[in-house]
Amino acid sequence: MDVDRLLPTPEAADLIALTREIADKELSPRVDEHEAAETYPEGLFATLGEAGLLGLAYPEEYGGGGQPYEVYLQVLEELAARWAAVAVATSVHTLACHPLHAFGTPEQKERWLPAMLEGRTVGGYSLSEPQAGSDAAALTCKAERQEDGGGYRITGTKAWITHGGRAGFYALFARTAPGSHGVSCFLAPGTTEGLAFGAPERKMGLQAVPTTAAYWDGALLEEDRLVGEEGQGLQIAFSALDNGRLGIAACATGLAQAALDTAVAYANERTTFGRRIVDHQGLGFLLADMAAAVDAARATYLDAARRRDLGRPFGRQASAAKLIATDTAMKVTTDAVQVLGGYGYTRDFPVERYMREAKIMQIFEGTNQIQRLVISRGLALAEK
Repeated sequence: MDVDRLLPTPEAADLIALTREIADKELSPRVDEHEAAETYPEGLFATLGEAGLLGLAYPEEYGGGGQPYEVYLQVLEELAARWAAVAVATSVHTLACHPLHAFGTPEQKERWLPAMLEGRTVGGYSLSEPQAGSDAAALTCKAERQEDGGGYRITGTKAWITHGGRAGFYALFARTAPGSHGVSCFLAPGTTEGLAFGAPERKMGLQAVPTTAAYWDGALLEEDRLVGEEGQGLQIAFSALDNGRLGIAACATGLAQAALDTAVAYANERTTFGRRIVDHQGLGFLLADMAAAVDAARATYLDAARRRDLGRPFGRQASAAKLIATDTAMKVTTDAVQVLGGYGYTRDFPVERYMREAKIMQIFEGTNQIQRLVISRGLALAEK
């Protein structure tokens, strides 16, 4: 079912229509095959880039789409309703572009941003490490400045990189000095000599797009690959994550919508005791709760996005949107399996895959426990 969207401009409505057309043509026919075989959809991200869907939230002067965040997120939701792994990778690409756009010099942006926003190169975000997930300040990957402006030598291991080994660039965070103010951000090419990637993680879901570790063995990054100032890395990382959490909220909402649509279609076709199962009050009320939860998740991420578009603080609202939308996706996908009964537990229907895909959304871009911490700290600060 197509969501009846309230969009700010006719241009935005046209963009949603284009997204649905591309998603139905390029994503829906391929998702089952690639997810089952755990194979990468070659050429798909180039197609999305050519359609202008990989730089929507960034300025047109650098090759972006110049769209409000509320429109970009609704595009992301449409992609997620067809193929969650592709939507998540698109969100991560947008996240990886943020450091350069928000903190890069005019020269850096002019040199690298157009290829990123036009989708000629797809990005990954490299913050986490095996021992530093939620505690980003504990990262140990080192960036050692070379004498006479010779750049930085990167040594260490990064983890949980979406598009790892496939991306053309990575927003890399590495330690240039001790302490919480000793982390710096770099724009690292995917082909850097001395950079290697581990085998893709064997995941519960989102199997068509690889998630890997990265191994930096004294790899050299040139001086101009530093984004922002030395020691500014955590500020940059957390700024990007506020935006990334909205992306995951939109992906989770799209996934929940897909599960709801499948459950409703099944309930209207399946009969028991001489009636469609949707006409049984117990089942009908379950579907009603699912629909209300999806609507609420969408409203929550749109509220945060509109605050962002108005230039207002939105960090607490972004965490709330991520928390609510991903918990909703987990509940709604689980309920969709229940609606389909035994068939829901088989791979003949997509709801079992939706349930597996929903789980990770409660974990990445900051676990939902971390979101509660962010929200509570925001409330505490508001009272000072």
